Amino acid sequence: MSGVNAPVVVGVDGSESALHAVRWAADEARRRHLPLHLVHAHGIPVGYAPGFVDWHALHQALLAQARTWLDQARKVAEETVPGLAVQTVEVRAGAVPALLEESAHAGLLVLGTRGLGGFTGLLVGSTAIEVAAHARCPVVVVRGADLDGPVVVGVDGTPAGEPAIAFAFAEASTRRTNLVAVHAWTDLVLETAFAGGAAALDFAPLAQQAEEVLGERLAGWQEKYPDVTVSRHVSRERASRALLGQAERAQLLVVGSRGRGGFRGLMLGSTSQHLLRHAPCPVAVTRTAPEAERP
Repeated sequence: MSGVNAPVVVGVDGSESALHAVRWAADEARRRHLPLHLVHAHGIPVGYAPGFVDWHALHQALLAQARTWLDQARKVAEETVPGLAVQTVEVRAGAVPALLEESAHAGLLVLGTRGLGGFTGLLVGSTAIEVAAHARCPVVVVRGADLDGPVVVGVDGTPAGEPAIAFAFAEASTRRTNLVAVHAWTDLVLETAFAGGAAALDFAPLAQQAEEVLGERLAGWQEKYPDVTVSRHVSRERASRALLGQAERAQLLVVGSRGRGGFRGLMLGSTSQHLLRHAPCPVAVTRTAPEAERP
């Protein structure tokens, strides 16, 4: 479990996407008054067979490359936030296990949308998806332009979604901006229809129920963060579409790793994956908890 002074950690791989993430992470570390850790992980590349490779020479080359990329990232971070406490970490391991290990001691883990191995048209690399699914701290995938709009949070109406709400309120307060809370109730319509048949498709009581659910989930948090102005948006659209619409003017979109109907063992909910691939702004994925503390 990460402590209150746990650093902001950002993955570095020499790509422009990673450097964009470094700039975002440096600003976030400044807002939180936390140090920034720049992490590069490298294992032996696939395709290098024993007997055909000088392992020592390969390791030295990878180490030199890692140091070059980390030095470049440190320079970018220090230019973004002069005086920021920055530490570089070089790990001899695969990117995913190394970043997941770092997440156990981080307050926030930040990644770019894709690294040097990304293919044209692949909007989010496999590393970002897998890390967002299994990290032990919130993960932000930095994408899109830097805007001054609100923080947007998806509220699924279940206790498991509390970490996303908590993170979103804290971010809105720290950034001194408004919060837009979005609750989409199409899934509720489908659940009710399957349970009660066609007679259940009376939209008026379902809409009222959705409003009540959203209000209940926000109540305690609005009292804890009286400085945050909250706008409520209840939509009959699918969750991903409703959130994408609100995210067009947002500076950060916050979702849980799984939403309504999530199954144990499901790595990352379909809505969260869709947003990681298509959102026009940075996306924060919080770890879904069976039971979360309310203020």
